[in-house]
Amino acid sequence: MRIKSVLLAFAFLMPMLAGAESLSADELFNQVRARITSVKDYTADVRMLIDISYMKVPPLGGKLYYKAPDKVKLERRGGITILPKKGMSMSLNTSIPEGAATVIDGGYDTKDGRKLRVIKVVPDNDEQGIILTKMWIDEEKKLVLQTETTTRENGTISMELVFGKYADYALPDKIIFHLDVKGFKLPQGITMDYDAAGVSADEVSDAQNKKTKGKIKITYLKYDINTGLSDDIFTVED
Repeated sequence: MRIKSVLLAFAFLMPMLAGAESLSADELFNQVRARITSVKDYTADVRMLIDISYMKVPPLGGKLYYKAPDKVKLERRGGITILPKKGMSMSLNTSIPEGAATVIDGGYDTKDGRKLRVIKVVPDNDEQGIILTKMWIDEEKKLVLQTETTTRENGTISMELVFGKYADYALPDKIIFHLDVKGFKLPQGITMDYDAAGVSADEVSDAQNKKTKGKIKITYLKYDINTGLSDDIFTVED
């Protein structure tokens, strides 16, 4: 009787165990991308900290606007508007390759004691300026916790993502960018901060020609999601 009970329990658990099998790299990427692209637009109150050796920039605050697939605008307090250059992602949404792509399974990696699935994504075209994106994914929650994106214009940029109350939308509470300053192009509106601080163009050029590391931290304080933002918001008048 006891053996029969064990066999019945095993038979009951088999479908659950089968369902717990890992997704293929393609399936995982498609599910993660579907969650991210379900957000068609958002407005977020943000705070930015720029940690680059030759820049003395105070904390920046403002509103970040995003509209799928690639419209981004940062409206800083004080009325300065920044349209990030193509290739400078200020949102996870714009760093995920669109369209057809080759997805490569990178196995597993452990970060901060968490076992994460690693996939590499090579877009079939480079219209976004993305050559390769490597992702570290929480398989259970379908959340991207780290990315390493190689772009045409800005080299390789790494992101760490921290999720909280907006995790259901795959929107982070915080992103930390790790970048090589050499060749990295910050958008107009941020660069004027260190221009005004008396840093000469020669000093900036000299620093950018070295293997200087830097960080940009963006904290998302509050999101308004899928409100139907107009394209007009992303137009800047001269």
